[in-house]
Amino acid sequence: MAAGEQQSREYLERHGLPALLHRLAALLLYHRPERPRQFLIQVLEAVRAARRGEAAMPGVLDEADVEAVFRMLDAAGRGFVTGRQCRAALKTLGLSTAELRVGDEEEIRLPGFKEEVMKTLLEGWTV
Repeated sequence: MAAGEQQSREYLERHGLPALLHRLAALLLYHRPERPRQFLIQVLEAVRAARRGEAAMPGVLDEADVEAVFRMLDAAGRGFVTGRQCRAALKTLGLSTAELRVGDEEEIRLPGFKEEVMKTLLEGWTV
């Protein structure tokens, strides 16, 4: 890999731009607005407002969706999922598992699962 290309990759990663662009693309594909540029401006303005505590972060998933994912993973109704299941769910949703600090067999109840997923969803907006 050329030095310039490596520097470019490092720059993008350092500023969290791949995750941001991934989130923006996911929102575009989910909502499919008639005016995509205006939609992106509105999303970024909503992120700014959310950082000031004036609104919720924009996203494709809300807490009800996260609860539904948990219930699907806990099909046996045990009241928990394993760390392995949580990690797999995050990967399936296209989210990072880097900050997940649970063992594969550790039990995660719904509040913990929601906290982990919602935290990871918010991390994609930290640029």
